[in-house]
Amino acid sequence: MWIGTGAPADFLRPSGVVVRLPRANPRRPPTMNHASELPIAVLGAGPIGLAAAAHLLERGLRPLVLEASDAPGASVRDWGHVRLFSPWRYDVDPAAARLLERHGWRAPDPDALPTGAELYEAYLRPLAAVPELQPHLRLGRRVTAISRVGLDKIRTALRRDAPFSIHTVDAAGRRERFVARAVLDATGTWWSPNPVGAAGLPAEGEPAASGRIHYGIPDVLGRDRSTYAGASTLVVGAGHSAANSILALAELARTAPGTAITWATRGSNLARVFGGGAADGLPARGQLGAELRALVDAGRLTMVLELRIEAIDADGDRLIVRGRQRDAEAVVGPFDRIIAATGQRPDLGMIRELRASFDPALECVSALATLIDPNEHSCGTVRPHGAATLAHPEPDFYVVGAKSYGRAPTFLLATGYEQVRSIVAMLAGDRAAAERVELDLPETGVCNSALPGAGDDEGGGCCAPAKGGCC
Repeated sequence: MWIGTGAPADFLRPSGVVVRLPRANPRRPPTMNHASELPIAVLGAGPIGLAAAAHLLERGLRPLVLEASDAPGASVRDWGHVRLFSPWRYDVDPAAARLLERHGWRAPDPDALPTGAELYEAYLRPLAAVPELQPHLRLGRRVTAISRVGLDKIRTALRRDAPFSIHTVDAAGRRERFVARAVLDATGTWWSPNPVGAAGLPAEGEPAASGRIHYGIPDVLGRDRSTYAGASTLVVGAGHSAANSILALAELARTAPGTAITWATRGSNLARVFGGGAADGLPARGQLGAELRALVDAGRLTMVLELRIEAIDADGDRLIVRGRQRDAEAVVGPFDRIIAATGQRPDLGMIRELRASFDPALECVSALATLIDPNEHSCGTVRPHGAATLAHPEPDFYVVGAKSYGRAPTFLLATGYEQVRSIVAMLAGDRAAAERVELDLPETGVCNSALPGAGDDEGGGCCAPAKGGCC
């Protein structure tokens, strides 16, 4: 609601907390005439969201970081057992490093490869706790919807002048609203996994079998060891998430008799996951693919290529998978467990009332589609891009990080850091800095145009945790 009484309007939230807005006309919503009084909202306190906050602080702008979890880096903590194949030099944002160093922080060995847990403990947790940033962090606030104050999606008049209205809910169900002059959506895609079903919808029987399906990368050699030891597991996916799970299962099989691995992919071309080997600018990424290829060549797992899963049936305590393979009916199994390394998709529901532009196929920011479409190429390296590429018809609204890539599998952490550096420069009025490119990315060693079958392979990305921002 807005109040126009001649005094500054107060934006009232159900919790009773009041957010001060600029003076408002009694018959018009609050405007952006005093935009400096409003914060810039950053949705998500992962690596990209916290980097955005660091850049905002460095530019003298006020961030408001809204995080659904009770601690920063929720996605990173979830895949904390996975080791990144990108070294620390690519995993730390420069502005965040400068902020940390003012408080005595020492950067880790730039050539070392951290796990997700190490990334959180050595970088994300201390970053969120620095005195300059911590007061601007609101934990336990899940964003449910964003609009413009007093305006729906249809209304054009006064739109640019109306602040954003951000609706949140906490774990207890309490609702709260915040206002901001700009929004950077860095909520990622990790918590919205793609289903096993080949049609983009859950396979028949998949919801009922969900208790025996892990979406993402389980901790096969640690927390989840007892679940997979001696079991028959189907890994579905053709990205680096699948590779990590397969390699972990193969290591487990050395000491746990009866551990069996089946690897199913929708396509037949595995060039992207096998990678560029020694030509990869990130040696650990090249090694990952090389080790996977060696497992396949040694016959230590069963391969099922071009399988499009349509149904999952219960067979006692085990699962039977049905679908089509090369236009013929196929039945594989039974399996004790399924690991769905099929990538993620963005949750776009909360921005329905904004004028956002996304590619209809990839659900990525429209201008990125031709750069990252797996139907067209398999490049893991995408040229750096910033505010101009990521702009939407909605003024001062940006989707950044893995979510900007939608369902495409090639997002890199360093790419996200460059995105927010450029956007914050634009919001600060420094167009020259916003248009500069300040990033050199490591080549993958594999980039072939129109690879046969490339568009058929599952997501899961260029990174160890699928699209979780690990490289």
